[in-house]
This record gives sequence, C-alpha cells and structure tokens, in this order.
Amino acid sequence: MNRSILSLALAVLPFLAIGAEAGAVPAPRVSVTSLDALPQPLPLPYDEKADADRQVAAAKAKAKAQGKKLLIDLGGNWCPDCRVLAGVLELREVKAFLARHYVVVTVDVGRLDKNLQIARRYGVPAVKGVPAVLVVDPKTDKLLNEGRLFALSDARHMTPQALADWLAQWI
Repeated sequence: MNRSILSLALAVLPFLAIGAEAGAVPAPRVSVTSLDALPQPLPLPYDEKADADRQVAAAKAKAKAQGKKLLIDLGGNWCPDCRVLAGVLELREVKAFLARHYVVVTVDVGRLDKNLQIARRYGVPAVKGVPAVLVVDPKTDKLLNEGRLFALSDARHMTPQALADWLAQWI
C-alpha cells in the first residue's frame, strides 16, 4: 500500500470508528486541500513559560460556562506535527468551527518532560507522542477521547480535512 493511501486510511479510520450518529455535528469543509498550502511560517503555539495548570483551569471554567468541550493540545514548538496541527487550527473554517464548539488551550510539554500532570489528571499515565489532544467534557471533567489521544501525532501526513474531521467527531 503506498504511503499516501495508508496516511489517508489512518486519518479517516478514527472518524469511521465513531460513525455518523444521529445529531452528529458535521466537520467544517476546509478549503485548503494540502498542508503545503498552509500559511507559512507555521505557528509556534506553545508558551514555554505559561502556568499550564492555571491555563487549563481557566479554559475549563470558560468551556463549562459556554457549554463547549475543552480541547487540550499538549505539544512543543520543536514538533513539526504540532506546528502543522496549529496551522490547520488557524484556518478560517476550522477556527470558526472551533470557536463554536470548543475552548482550546495549548500546553507546552517540553521534550515530554514538563506539564505532564495535565495528562495524568485525565487518567493518561504517559504522553507517548505529540501532539496529544485531550477532548474533555468540562461538566463531568471526563476525557471523551480515551485511547485516541495520539491520533494526530502524525498530523503532517494528514490532510487539513482529515484533521477537521477528527475534531468534529467529539462534538
């Protein structure tokens, strides 16, 4: 199987596993069809000096008050996949979709050696790769995407639409 077909299959498989249940929110249609078309330079989304615990607590309170899901993006500015994901999240269609359904917080995990208490708080004993994306119901403080936290750790081999589809499945 060639690499692009395998990448597409891996990108779509998590979405298909959930299925299109009744009332599911459709993903935004992304006009950028290739990662090569993302605005350059790619963002550096992680504040290495931020107080991660405070950031997450504030984002969770905001998500709860607004009736949205909390999306915690664990990563590092050194990570190409993290930067690609950040670039896709900044696309007009995706950004608008996120604003309607999520409160997003980015957490710098260094070289997998800092702020790991955030993942542990949601029952994740180890961050195995980045980006690791946690989707949390702020009302129950329950992790919704257990077992699928690392699905976007190969973001640079996914299409922008596949990334948007993955985000939509948790609404």
